[in-house]
Amino acid sequence: MLFLRKPKPEDAESIKALYQASTSLHQPWSYPPSNYAGYLADEYRYFLCLTESGDIVGTFNISGVVRGYFQSAYLGYEVFMPYQGKGYMTIGIRLLLEEAFFQLKLHRLEANIQPENTSSIKLVSKAGFENEGYSKHYLNISGFGWKDHQRWAIVNHQWSGSESKSDRAINHHRG
Repeated sequence: MLFLRKPKPEDAESIKALYQASTSLHQPWSYPPSNYAGYLADEYRYFLCLTESGDIVGTFNISGVVRGYFQSAYLGYEVFMPYQGKGYMTIGIRLLLEEAFFQLKLHRLEANIQPENTSSIKLVSKAGFENEGYSKHYLNISGFGWKDHQRWAIVNHQWSGSESKSDRAINHHRG
C-alpha cells in the first residue's frame, strides 16, 4: 500500500506543487523549504509513496544524527493534501521507525511538536513516542518567531550498540 523512498532531483516540481497545495494544512506549524535542491539532497529525507501510483503522500526527515554514546536524532514530517486523515502517516511513521532503528541503527528518535498541533501529537503518540517535556521558545519556525514545543521521543529497546558475534559472522560470510 505504501513505501518509503529517497528523493530524486526530478521530484522538485511535484514537491513544490504539493507544498503549494498543502499551505492551509501545514501553516502555522511548518512552511515550504526555501531551498528545494537542499531539501531533496537531505541525507535522511524520505518520501512516503502510494505503491499503486507512486504518488508522494508525505515526507519524513531524520536530522541532527549524533553517533557515539548518543545514537540519537530528530524527526520531522509532513503529510500533503489530499492525503491527510487517511491513516497513511500512521503507516509511514512505522516504516520510518524501522528504517531509523534497524537500518540506521539509532537508539532514540525525538520529535518536537507545537502544543496546538494535535494531529501531529496523535500521530507520534500512536506510534509509541512518549511526551518527555516542554521546551519554551524552542524553534524559530521559518523566521516567524520562537515557538514553544512539546518534546516527544521513542527509544529502540532492541538496540544493543553493536552487532552480535553471530551477526558479524553472518555478515562476514556474505561479504
